Amino acid sequence: MPRTPMMTYSGQLKKVTGLYRRKARHQYGQAIVEGPQGVREALVFMRSNVRDVYVTEEALGRHPDIDSLLQESDPYTHVLPADLAQQVAPNAQGLFVVISVPDEENLDEIMAQASLLVCAIETVDPGNLGTIIRSADASAADAVILGTGSVDATNPKVLRATAGSYFHLPIIEDEDVERVVNGAHHAGFQVLIADGNGEYDLGELSDAAFLAGRDARPLETIDLRRPTMWLVGNEAHGFTAKQYNWADALVRIPMWGASESLNVAMATSLCLYSSARAQRRA
Repeated sequence: MPRTPMMTYSGQLKKVTGLYRRKARHQYGQAIVEGPQGVREALVFMRSNVRDVYVTEEALGRHPDIDSLLQESDPYTHVLPADLAQQVAPNAQGLFVVISVPDEENLDEIMAQASLLVCAIETVDPGNLGTIIRSADASAADAVILGTGSVDATNPKVLRATAGSYFHLPIIEDEDVERVVNGAHHAGFQVLIADGNGEYDLGELSDAAFLAGRDARPLETIDLRRPTMWLVGNEAHGFTAKQYNWADALVRIPMWGASESLNVAMATSLCLYSSARAQRRA
């Protein structure tokens, strides 16, 4: 279909800007994806969910691969002048799309086949959640689960921080974390929390998994080769006593410098990578 010039701020663009608000995203079941990386991944991995594409001629010139993807999939494409695109989506670098938010997959079915999960209890910082999703993708985790009270995954800041990983793995939102933990235990998962005072050292667990894997010996305690769900706490408040009790073990990340602690997204990344490495070696 032909690319349509859109020269003025229309009612359609007003609806697009509304998608920066959670209420509108939930009302319409839509989200805005900004920037070349997010747009590229949406067109490749979730093409059928792309509703409208908004571009500038300059942006298409900078990203001929996206131009080719648009010609191939032929979605509704609107060409905006640079100043109007900047007004609507100032962080999009002249490329943004509106998607229909995909239906969530069934969590019980995921758990029946999964080996690595991450569950955020109340992660409220969009940048942290986006990084956690990106790290989960890089570690080939089977899903990211968001507990009630977490920022929603379609928040534009979250989507930007995922760098397209939003489109690569299931994200289950607004879950009762206690129910999730019970389901994980029932499915045979060990549930772990990263904590500075943890009984187990992540580096030692990684070493033990490697040595045991050489002759396939099962470990009697925490074994990173086992199906694992990592719990992620709130950035400011950490975990409550009740939430600590959900875990099978607390795992500390060794630090040799003067830092008091790690950012929650960084800590989660290290934990996911350690589990993924142990499972793949096994």
